[in-house]
Amino acid sequence: MGLGILEDTKLEHVPGTSPLSELGRGDVDLQGIDRGLLKHDATGTIVLVPQPSDSPEDPYNWPRWKKEMFTVAIAYGCGAVGAVGPLLTSTLVPLAEDFDIPLQTFTLGLQGSCIVAIAVSSMVCNTLAVKIGKRPIYIATSAGLVASCFWAAEAKSFASLAAARAVQGFCMAPMEALVPASIADIWFVHERGFRTAVFNLGVLGGINLASPIAGPIIQYSSWRVCLHAMGGAFVIQLILTVLFMPESAYHRRGALDIDAGTKAIVINDKEKELVGQHIERGPENAQPRTSDPVPAKRSFLRELLPYHGYYDHTPFWQTLIRPFGMLSSPIVCWATLLFTTCISWLVLISITISQIFSQPPYNFSVSAVGATNLSSFVASAIGTLVAGPAIDGLVRYMSKLNGGTFEPEFRLPVMTTYLFFTATGFFAFGESLYRQDPWAVPVIVCMGLVNLGVQLGTTGVVTYVCDSHRQTAAEAFAVMNFIKNLFAFGLTFYANDWLVVQGFRNCFFVIGGITLAVTLTTIPMYIWGKRGRSFAARHSAWFT
Repeated sequence: MGLGILEDTKLEHVPGTSPLSELGRGDVDLQGIDRGLLKHDATGTIVLVPQPSDSPEDPYNWPRWKKEMFTVAIAYGCGAVGAVGPLLTSTLVPLAEDFDIPLQTFTLGLQGSCIVAIAVSSMVCNTLAVKIGKRPIYIATSAGLVASCFWAAEAKSFASLAAARAVQGFCMAPMEALVPASIADIWFVHERGFRTAVFNLGVLGGINLASPIAGPIIQYSSWRVCLHAMGGAFVIQLILTVLFMPESAYHRRGALDIDAGTKAIVINDKEKELVGQHIERGPENAQPRTSDPVPAKRSFLRELLPYHGYYDHTPFWQTLIRPFGMLSSPIVCWATLLFTTCISWLVLISITISQIFSQPPYNFSVSAVGATNLSSFVASAIGTLVAGPAIDGLVRYMSKLNGGTFEPEFRLPVMTTYLFFTATGFFAFGESLYRQDPWAVPVIVCMGLVNLGVQLGTTGVVTYVCDSHRQTAAEAFAVMNFIKNLFAFGLTFYANDWLVVQGFRNCFFVIGGITLAVTLTTIPMYIWGKRGRSFAARHSAWFT
C-alpha cells in the first residue's frame, strides 16, 4: 500500500500508475523497464509520462514555444468564453424591468438557454472532435461566437436575445469540454497541473472580470455596447485559434506505453524489443498510416489549414453515446460530483449577485455590483500561482516517497483546500449577508475564499481525470460538462426565488453543507481510487 493507497490485485498494471522519478533508483531496472528505453525530461531525472513517439508531428514533441503559445491561446479563449456567460448578470434586475419580464423568467431565458445549450453542445462537439479532430471544432465555434455576440447586441426582442444566447452557449462548450483533453494531448503528467490551473484561471477569470468591466459600460453606455465589444474579443480569439492551436489529436504509434496499459511491461534487453501490447498503436478504427517511416514535419502554413486529415471511423451515434458509458468509471462519477458543485455554485452566485447587492442595505449601482467580482479574480489568480508547486510539486514529491512511482491519486490532497476555503467561504458568506456586515466582508473575504478553493479544487479534479483516463479524457469531460450544465440550468429555475423564500443564511448554509459533504468523499477516493481505476480498465468495453 503506497502512501495510503490500496493496491489492486486484479491487474498486473493499473492504468494511470507509472514511473515518474528515478531519483535513488538502480541503474538497470525500474518496474521491469530498461531505463535506457525510457525518455526523460531535460534534467534526466523525470520520466516522461506518457512516453512520446519519435515523430515530430507528435504533440508531445512540439517545441516548448509552440506548446506555450497553445496554452496562451487556450487561456485567452477560455477567458473570453468565461466572460460572455455572466456578461449581463450585473444588470439582470434593470434589464428584466426594461423588457417587462419577471426576474426569474428573464434569468431563465438569458442564462438558462445559454447553459442548456452548453450541455447539449458538450456532447455534440465531443463527438465531432473524436471523429475529425479538435481544431475544426475550435475554429467553427469561435466564428459562431463572433456572429452570436453581434446578433445578441442587435436583438430587438427578448425572444431574439434568448435565441442568440442559446447559440452562444452551443459555441462556448468546446472551450470548457475539449480544453482539458487538449492539455493532456500536449503536456506530460508532471507539467499538467499548472497548465490546467491556467485553463481554470481563464474560465474563472473571465467569469469574475466580466461584470467589473461590463458594469460601468452598461451603466454609462448600454448593454449592447458590451456585446459588441465581446464580439470584437472573439475576433481576436478566432485569430489566435487559427494561428496557435494546431490539431492536437494524434494517432500515436510506436511509443512505449507505461501508463495506460493493463499488463506489466516486458522488455527483451538484448534486442530492446517491446512486447506488442505495450506499444501504442492508436485506435482500431483510426485511419491507418500508409507507411511506417517517421513523417516529415508539417510547415507552419500547412498547420494553418482548418482540417489536418484526422479521422476516426467509429460510427457517429456510437461516439455520441460513448461518453455516458464513462459514468461506469468510479473516477469519472466522483469527478462529476465534485466538478458539478465546484462550478455550479459560481453560476448560482453570478445569477443572484445583482439581486443580493442591488437591494438594501448595500444598494449597489450596476457598476458597483459588477466590481464585486474583482476579489474573486484576485483569488483565482493567486490560486493559479499556487497550483504549480501545490499540485505538480506535490506529485513529484509524493512519487519520490513512493519509490519513484506516480499514482493519479497524488492529485487529490489538494482537495483539502477546496474543503477549507470554499466550504468556509460559503458559510461565512451566508452569515455575513444575514448580519448585514460591511460589504468588504462578503465581497472581499468570503467570495475570495470561495474562488481560491474552487480554483485549486477544480484543477485537482481535472488533472486527476486526465491522468486516470488519458486516452478517453475527451469523453470523460464531455459527460462531466453535460451533467454540470444540466444542474446549473436547473438552478436558473429557482435560484432567485430560493433566496427570497429561505433567506441568504439558510441558502448559503445549505450550499456550504453540500460542499463539505461531497468534498469528504475525496478520502475514500484517495484510498480506493487505484482499485476504481482497475475496475474501469476491466470494464472498459462499457465506454469504448
